[in-house]
Amino acid sequence: MTTARKRKLETEEAPSTSRQLKLGETRLVTQKNVDNAVLNFVTQSLQPFSVVEQPSFKAFLNELQPNASLMSRTTLRRKMDDAVLEMKAKIKKEMLQIDFISTTTDCWSSRRRGFIGVTAHWLDPTNLERCSVALACRQLKGPHTFDVLACTLNDIHSKFGIQNKVVRTTTDNGSNFLKAFRVYGEQDENNNSAEDEAEDVTDEILDEKDVNGVDVDFVEVSTVLDEDDGLQFQLSKHHRCACHLLNLVSTVDAAKACSNKAYKKLSRSAFSKCHALWNKSGGSTAAAEVIEDVCKIQLIRPNITRWNSLFLAVERILRIIKDQGEGAIRTVCTSLKVPMLSSVEIAFLEEYARTMSPIAKALNILQAEVNVQMGWLLPTLTLLISKLDRLRIASRYCKPLVDALQKGMQQRFANMLVEPEFIAAAILVPKFKTSWTSDENIVKLGLDYIKDHLEDNISIQSPTDGSSASEEDDFFASMKLHGGQESIKQLESYLACKADDKEMIKSFPAVCKLSLKINTALPASAACERLFSTAGLIFSPRRARMDSNNFENQLLLKLNNRYCHFS
Repeated sequence: MTTARKRKLETEEAPSTSRQLKLGETRLVTQKNVDNAVLNFVTQSLQPFSVVEQPSFKAFLNELQPNASLMSRTTLRRKMDDAVLEMKAKIKKEMLQIDFISTTTDCWSSRRRGFIGVTAHWLDPTNLERCSVALACRQLKGPHTFDVLACTLNDIHSKFGIQNKVVRTTTDNGSNFLKAFRVYGEQDENNNSAEDEAEDVTDEILDEKDVNGVDVDFVEVSTVLDEDDGLQFQLSKHHRCACHLLNLVSTVDAAKACSNKAYKKLSRSAFSKCHALWNKSGGSTAAAEVIEDVCKIQLIRPNITRWNSLFLAVERILRIIKDQGEGAIRTVCTSLKVPMLSSVEIAFLEEYARTMSPIAKALNILQAEVNVQMGWLLPTLTLLISKLDRLRIASRYCKPLVDALQKGMQQRFANMLVEPEFIAAAILVPKFKTSWTSDENIVKLGLDYIKDHLEDNISIQSPTDGSSASEEDDFFASMKLHGGQESIKQLESYLACKADDKEMIKSFPAVCKLSLKINTALPASAACERLFSTAGLIFSPRRARMDSNNFENQLLLKLNNRYCHFS
């Protein structure tokens, strides 16, 4: 027997356990593995629980694993409850190791039910990467008043043990959220306008005058005395969603440009023809086919609830004109019996798109989640204001629009633009440092904030001489601390360093710790909007009777899948 033949026989007699399965062979799996695979399939593909009772799914599983049994709908729900408990325990354990956490929250209604969603975010101290989890999407019964929102949010924070770690919570501009944080939030929160506070105080004491100018209903003294004083618990600092404010600038404030008669006449003429095209494309399949055949691409229809939608819709029309020529739009308008845009109106739309483009880009930057920190807010807003200034000089038709946008920016972001903590957050982002502004007063505000809080971080550390005495035991203990000067040197070295990658800040521990604290929060609440987008896929019309707890469990398992190990 040859050596090759002998080697082949030995290999056949002792086959390897790790060999690749051949066609027609099956691998035996345990019932537990089957159950976990089914649970993972249902949660990650957002399937209804009834899928395990469908004959086709049973036949599919039986074809793959004839000896396995398929769990019932009741068992599936029970296993999902257990998986959620395990997932929440893992999240709590991870957040226990984190010093600074931020949250976003918003309300959502669907199928005649209201929900509050909460997401948590932090920066990993080891690699400075953004980490995010969904904490809750809890049903709210009754009116969504400020005290109900505050109590529910505090309860969610407490269940995860982060009530003392949340540095900021980002919400939209809803009056109930604003009042919740004004009553229950930290008292030094200063990015709510004095006008809002005055309006709410007036509403609490006296009702508004009716349309005839007659005063109605005074509030009883006992009502004022019994009013909630906000001392039951305390929420974190509050931050208004920057994207929501920018959306108001680009819609509500931009509409004020129509006070200029020339702009009003030209804009209404151009947009009326655009809306006619958009309505035709959305209301008729034949019209959509004509547009597709002639323009090689469909139109985008603006949606009042979507940020940037009007800008994107106008941009699509201009793209068609650029790629296919004005003849394509003219052909479409003729076929659909819609008035054709004139050359002046096209020039107006081009200038409108150039004017709104910086705002659209700023929205895209601030609503990101992974690579954005609070320190991105002011550089983005400052550069946006600068771009609008340059656009005004070159504008021919849209100067009133630029003026309206600039006025809206100043009114809605006035407090944020001079907030020392936000300035410091921008300085402590290596990408920006102090290069984003030329205003020395702004830089000084941020540097003063950093120096003060660097010294605060040092002052709570133990004395450098190794003694165990605290300031309570030794009134002059703080005089023995010399770490403050070291922190200032770290700040100076950080500012002088030419590197701009995010890892470089780890070379300056005191600066890095402060940066983690003030840059943990997100400038926008878009993360909560994304939670609701996924929630809408689960809470469909055919699943409108779904129990709220089952709905929340499936949503959390879907969004926090990296904490779920079905094996």
